[in-house]
Amino acid sequence: MQLSGLRKIFLLLIVLTGCLGLATRKIPELFPSFIARYGGDTLWALLFFLVLRFIWPSRPLLHVALITYACGLMIEGLQLYQGEWIVRLRQTFAGQMLLGHGFLWSDLLCYAAGVLIGCLLDIFIQKALNRSKQ
Repeated sequence: MQLSGLRKIFLLLIVLTGCLGLATRKIPELFPSFIARYGGDTLWALLFFLVLRFIWPSRPLLHVALITYACGLMIEGLQLYQGEWIVRLRQTFAGQMLLGHGFLWSDLLCYAAGVLIGCLLDIFIQKALNRSKQ
């Protein structure tokens, strides 16, 4: 499968965002306290946005943004559920990274910021690609 230029850019951004997001969780002392505290959730939403944009590069931007934010809301709401099976899942690294472990209202703002950053990046990338075609 050959990746389009747009998908290549999204793939690179996925890798960079994932690494930066993990860094804010694993080595928070390298970041200002505000970034260490809220950066991981913001980057999680951005990463999810970029993955969806990679999968659906031609889908309208607003659709991808709304789907991303809705998934973030759903996962945050799911953190209120404390069933035994999901608590055990959240104790794994993957479960913790995907599902989090505690409901926070501030996360809803972080997800919105991550989606907004994703939208702005997308608009910038699209404009740059269109200019390079001219």
